[in-house]
Parts: sequence; structure tokens; C-alpha cells
Amino acid sequence: MRGVIERADAAGLPRIEVMPNHGKFLQLLAQLKGARRVLEIGTLGGYSTIWLARGIEAGGKVVSLELDPRHAEVARESIAAAGVANRVEVCVGPASELLAELTESGVEPFDLVFIDADKENIGVYVDAAVTLARPGTVIVLDNAVWHGAILDPQDDAARGVRSGLEAIGAHPRLQATALQTVGSKGWDGFALAVVTE
Repeated sequence: MRGVIERADAAGLPRIEVMPNHGKFLQLLAQLKGARRVLEIGTLGGYSTIWLARGIEAGGKVVSLELDPRHAEVARESIAAAGVANRVEVCVGPASELLAELTESGVEPFDLVFIDADKENIGVYVDAAVTLARPGTVIVLDNAVWHGAILDPQDDAARGVRSGLEAIGAHPRLQATALQTVGSKGWDGFALAVVTE
């Protein structure tokens, strides 16, 4: 996984990937769930994508959505180097459009959804995740504490995270909680939800 970070650094990608222990957590969640189909919203350099791909069942697939073509290119290189290219499909474009296309195409529901993309559209991503889910699907929202800024949001990102948490909390098909974390990237956390019906 060091090679994934080095490749992303060399390409000038921002250092906003999940921490290693969070990556392992995603892998374990996929394994505990017995996930065969995973949707990731926000690929970046492929770091979390690889963790998720390592956690899915044989024959499974991670569909990862990335806005930036350069990020997607770097991610594909890292995914191939990690030996999981046969388990991952990276789709390029605005996530809201790609999610609408997935919904309209009638794809098989996903077992796990990881949301780690632009914070301003989290509410849209949560709604789409539920639409593309089945009962029992697990949804993980990264950066759910945002260094405490969600308590008094002063910028679009913090307002987006807070509205995403509110969307999760108010959604009639979700049961959820949020957990705080402290690590190498400071004070943050994630929300964990399950689709109930």
C-alpha cells in the first residue's frame, strides 16, 4: 500500500485518502458483510478502492466513481499493481450523473457503499446509495465529524457533511450511528448505516 501512496504523491494527487487503519476497517466490513458488490463514491488514487477489493467475495466487483480523469488513471495503475484490477471498475464523471446512470440501468443492488467524495453533494449521494441498495446494505460515510466543524458549519464542505448526516438520520430506510476517530489526520470520524427495508 506504500506504493499506492508513492504513486499518488508522484502524480500530485492531494493527500486526502483514508488512513491505513480506516482502509483495513473497510476491508473487514466488506468481509463481515460477505459483500459481493461494492459501490465507492470517490476513487482518488485508489487507496480505499484496493482495501475494499481485498474484502469482497470471489467473483465480486467494486464499482468506483471518480470525477477527475487523471486521478482515475493513477488509481487504475495502483489497482493493477495491487493485483485486484479484475475486481474493480473505475467510472469517470460527475458522481451524481454516474449514479443516475446506474439507477436507470437497473444494476444489481450493492451490498456496501462507501461515500468519500465532494462534501457538498453528500445528501445526493446518500439518497442514491439507498436507491441502489437492498435491505441489509451497509453505507459508510467518511469524514463525518470534519474536525468538529459540523457543530457550527462555516463553509460549504462542513455544511455538506452536516446535511449528509442529517439526511442519514432522517432517512426512513436507514438505521445509523456516527463514530469519532483521532489519528494521523486529526479529529474526524465516519457514519455507519444499514438499509432496513
